Amino acid sequence: MRIRSFLTAAGLAVILTSGCAKPELPKEPEYKLSSTMREIMGSMVMPSANVLWNAVSSSVTAKGIEEKAPKTEQEWKDVRDSAITLMEACDLILIPGRRVAKAGEISKDPVNLTPEEIDALIHKDPVTWTKMTHDLHDSILPALKAIDARNAMALSDAGEAIDKACETCHLKFYYPKDAKNK
Repeated sequence: MRIRSFLTAAGLAVILTSGCAKPELPKEPEYKLSSTMREIMGSMVMPSANVLWNAVSSSVTAKGIEEKAPKTEQEWKDVRDSAITLMEACDLILIPGRRVAKAGEISKDPVNLTPEEIDALIHKDPVTWTKMTHDLHDSILPALKAIDARNAMALSDAGEAIDKACETCHLKFYYPKDAKNK
């Protein structure tokens, strides 16, 4: 009988004190979204893609054909840093809650949708948005492999896939009216 009384009292104490537990504080967000997609595109994606696209070229001048390609360890490192920046920017634009642009911001780029319309398209089809962003990420892998092998021709060839990944996404989410005209 004593044990039963003790268990009853202990159970009652647990029930009564469970409501007295400290309330949990709201969890701080895992990420601090301080930049818009437009800012990431302008400060990371485009400059880094341009480094990759312009790292290797041939031009005909009065002196003949001039070949441009990274030659020194520092030049290859700079191109590699741009490839890594471009790849990591893909993850940054996928963070949930990131907006295309600041509210009411007008685009100067050749897009035919407002930032709010682009946000709505991304929200409506997040699977395609994520796939296309992953496609861009994956299109950079051959460039990175070429850079690590110090293979200028393979780096040049890799640029086409990066451009295609960018353009495919832009035609879907940034200027879809142009896609209808193609």
